[in-house]
Amino acid sequence: MSIRAANRVAVERLIEGEPVLVGCVPAAQALSLAGRVVLHAGPPMLWEQACPTMQAAILCAIRYEDWAEDDGAARVRVAGGEVSLGPCHHRGAAGPMTGMVTPSMPVFVVENRRHGNRAFATINEGLGRVLRFGANDASVIERLRWLATEVGPVLDAAIRASGGVDLRAIMSKALSMGDEMHQRNVAASSLLIRTLLPHLARAASGTAVLARVAEFLAANDQFFLNLAMAAAKAIADPCLGVEESTMVATMARNGTEFGIRVAGLGDRWFTAPVNTPQGLYFPGFGPDDANPDIGDSAIVETVGLGGFAMAASPAVAGFVGHGGLPEAIAATEEMGEICLAEHAHFRIPTLGDRGTPVGIDVRKVVETGITPLINTGMAGKVPGTGQIGAGVVRAPLACFEAALEAFGARAASRRS
Repeated sequence: MSIRAANRVAVERLIEGEPVLVGCVPAAQALSLAGRVVLHAGPPMLWEQACPTMQAAILCAIRYEDWAEDDGAARVRVAGGEVSLGPCHHRGAAGPMTGMVTPSMPVFVVENRRHGNRAFATINEGLGRVLRFGANDASVIERLRWLATEVGPVLDAAIRASGGVDLRAIMSKALSMGDEMHQRNVAASSLLIRTLLPHLARAASGTAVLARVAEFLAANDQFFLNLAMAAAKAIADPCLGVEESTMVATMARNGTEFGIRVAGLGDRWFTAPVNTPQGLYFPGFGPDDANPDIGDSAIVETVGLGGFAMAASPAVAGFVGHGGLPEAIAATEEMGEICLAEHAHFRIPTLGDRGTPVGIDVRKVVETGITPLINTGMAGKVPGTGQIGAGVVRAPLACFEAALEAFGARAASRRS
């Protein structure tokens, strides 16, 4: 198959995926996550390579699972190999920011009805001092346990009673309402809650439970983010293994390295040092407080959302320090220069209902020098700080150069 034909196959898989939310169950069940395993965001890493914020989250996750009483004991468990680490992406999951997934955490189950594969993501904890931003005190663990014991089971019952929720339909509609599905998820969260509310009312064991869950959902404008990530992961994974395709199928960051995987090169990671986001900071914080780029949430840019859909959400462009509508449109148009197609389902009203740019081509990235623009939250680099702002960041060019060189080396070996 030629590169052109392979890219047509890959980008069609990306556009025509059908992500449907079908459940919310413990990761041990959904991912067959047995033993003492902590999944993290980004490409593979060693404990010694992890940034302090990532390390703090891992230690907190170990305490949450009661595998250690304190951080000191948790460090011993990791160093001694009693707790193993691995990327979320290797287990079918996508984790925001630090990306923590452990066996007892409930995860959303999203099925790609077009290809039959599944993807997973944890329940969004809310903003501020939460595990995904490296916060690690007792309140973080208390909330995680409440999500596992009360919120997860109620959501699972409601989702199953609904017969499954069409996430692509919600995402498409939310784009027309001002979301870009990375920094702004207000519309998508509202649409999802409206869909599930009757089923939640029937699933809750009493009014007190329903009130607590409803208050949590109503106060969390970013609730849909994790679902957007699971949907994007479910859509993108079938593209891996399309021989000869130069389309990017994964983008992820672990706070130390930025990594991509390319459709035609399978599970192989191409990495480079991450950049640090630029944007707007919460009061009391500034650029010197920011952790380098981190999280699996760039999977939404991989499928044509987030920074690629900035024109659909000019409010986000201003929030992350990227100007207003003209700058938002310019950002989306620039991303179009490195993509293979426009999305048939994700459409932008401010661009005359054109589709979002989709299908990042490593050849176009290297040729133009334009790297993917990613909308992102910013974590504090001091462990325990939590979220300090939001902004944008560029993927490092070196990842794409390395991937293109790998295509060249493979072609040369076939000729020899």
